[in-house]
Amino acid sequence: MEIRRATTVVEVAAAEHLFDHPVRPEWAERFLAAAGHHLFLAYADGESAPVGFVSGVETIHPDKGTEMFLYELAVAEPYRRRGIGRALVERLAALARKLDCYGMWVLIDTGNDVARAAYRSAGGEDDGTCSVVTWDFG
Repeated sequence: MEIRRATTVVEVAAAEHLFDHPVRPEWAERFLAAAGHHLFLAYADGESAPVGFVSGVETIHPDKGTEMFLYELAVAEPYRRRGIGRALVERLAALARKLDCYGMWVLIDTGNDVARAAYRSAGGEDDGTCSVVTWDFG
C-alpha cells in the first residue's frame, strides 16, 4: 500500500467513489488551495485508483493553538479491515505532530463501530463526553 497527499483535482476526482457525493471540481480546487487543508489517498498494490482517503483541517484558536480536525475517513468496502484506515489516520496524525498541533479529533456517527475501531487502532481514545449540535444552512 502507498499513501500520497492529493495535490490535483484529477487525483481527487479519481477518488470520487469513496466520497459521499460527486466531487465538484471547483470545490476540490478550493480545498486543495486552502492553507491548513489536507487530503491523503491510499493506493493498494497494483491499483491505479485510490482505495481510501483521509482529510483533515487545521483549526486554530487564540488561546489553544492549532489542533487537527480529522474531517473524513473512507476505505472502499473490499479493502476494509486490512489496516488501510489505521494507516491513513496515522499519516494524518504524523502530519499534525509535524505541524505542532497539540492534538487531533474526529466526530463519529452514533453506532459507527467500524470507524470507532479504526480510530482506536490508530491510538485514538473515545472519552464519551461529546454531543454534536448542528445547523443546516442547506
